[in-house]
Amino acid sequence: MKHYDVICIGTGPAGQKGAIQAAKLGRTVAVIEKNPVVGGAQVNTGTIPSKALREAVITLTGSDKRNLLGASYRAKKDVTIADLVGFSQQIIRHEWELIGSQFERNHVDLIWGAAKFIGPHEIEVATKDGPERFTADKFLISVGTKPARPADIPFNDQTIVTSDELLHLDHIPRTMIVVGGGVIGAEYACIMATLGVRVTLVEGRHQVLGFLDQEIAGAFQYFMRQKGITLRLGEKVESIAEVDAELAEIGGNFGGHGKRPDRIVEARLESGKTLRAEVLLYSVGRQGVCGALNLDAVGITYDDRERLSVNEAYQTNVEHVYAAGDVIGFPALASTSMEQGRRAICHALGVCDVRNYNTALFPYGIYAVPEISMVGKTEEQLTDEGIPYETGIAHYREIARAKLLGDELGMMKMLIHQETHHILGVHIIGAEATELVHIGQAVMALGGTVEFFIDNVFNFPTLAECYKVAAYNGLNKLNHV
Repeated sequence: MKHYDVICIGTGPAGQKGAIQAAKLGRTVAVIEKNPVVGGAQVNTGTIPSKALREAVITLTGSDKRNLLGASYRAKKDVTIADLVGFSQQIIRHEWELIGSQFERNHVDLIWGAAKFIGPHEIEVATKDGPERFTADKFLISVGTKPARPADIPFNDQTIVTSDELLHLDHIPRTMIVVGGGVIGAEYACIMATLGVRVTLVEGRHQVLGFLDQEIAGAFQYFMRQKGITLRLGEKVESIAEVDAELAEIGGNFGGHGKRPDRIVEARLESGKTLRAEVLLYSVGRQGVCGALNLDAVGITYDDRERLSVNEAYQTNVEHVYAAGDVIGFPALASTSMEQGRRAICHALGVCDVRNYNTALFPYGIYAVPEISMVGKTEEQLTDEGIPYETGIAHYREIARAKLLGDELGMMKMLIHQETHHILGVHIIGAEATELVHIGQAVMALGGTVEFFIDNVFNFPTLAECYKVAAYNGLNKLNHV
């Protein structure tokens, strides 16, 4: 029976970074993966595939160049599912190779198979050659989550799907219903609409992406409608079923050219409305998978969604077992998961020079069309907390680089403390928003004020010029100019 200093369960972002951190500290490390490929949801079903799909759709349709080259511009006349899959698989294969290379270079043992605890310091792995047992001083649980699949939804992985199966459709549907207006639902709704799919999005709340600044969310909903997306906000789905297309009496061409499908999806809303489409994407919540780890054997408890509770050092209720990533819940981002895994291992191995970070400065990125990103407080939060602020606005139409990129509708909003001039929040919608936000994040983390953007030179033409424009706009308001 082989013994390790550290065993990480799962090769997603938390497990990857945790394992490599332990190896860098000179410890013996193994990482266990139950799937036939490394990377977890980040590489195989979530972050990378969805972003690769987005880039493929934008590139192949030429949608980002139409403001420059005309509304009829198309980079490729007929985009097929093979085009999209081929593009995505290139990126995914690269990530597999990269992760495998990192493990090999750092002498991390990669063990394939499903793990379960059989004692406080012992696990059993169901490998292809049979069960093998290993022991370790410290464990990091980083098994992630999967899309929620409620029992009353008749998933069939073809017409009624989660985000995992959507990536494996054999054709581009003409019409789609998206249930859920969170990050995943909003991203896929925009991606599919950019392809020309007629999308209806159903969200129980009265706003998609409810955590966003309301002005940015309002602008995003406007852009969604401009893409032809029908928003059914404040609506709840009562039932979902696959039905015969003829019996549904859906009319002539079912929203497109070519053969009408034999079976369609019908979603009935509590308000009495009936929605019909070729495919329905259910994207309401995610479910943990740690129940299969036999955590009772080590004395670890989890909630009804199979998520683990941890302290600020990422320890579970058992001192030598840590957890990080989606399995511990919010914020469940690949970026935060990486850092959680690293910090968990540093604490487990007694490395105390890892400085605490400000969770209020986590950036959020939504890879919809257009991109959205934010860091810090929203206007609504500042108002509720009684913090005096002013807004500085930069519209992309004022920025030469945005014109070159073909985006004249984006905007940046900077929230500035009225008295200290510190930056309280940065909110961006438009091209490269997820890249641009980090400038504001850095200035906020270092305690900078809005004057930083006035007193420093930015390359021209760049989207970073938005910060200077927004700074002038905000200071002009504060100075009553």
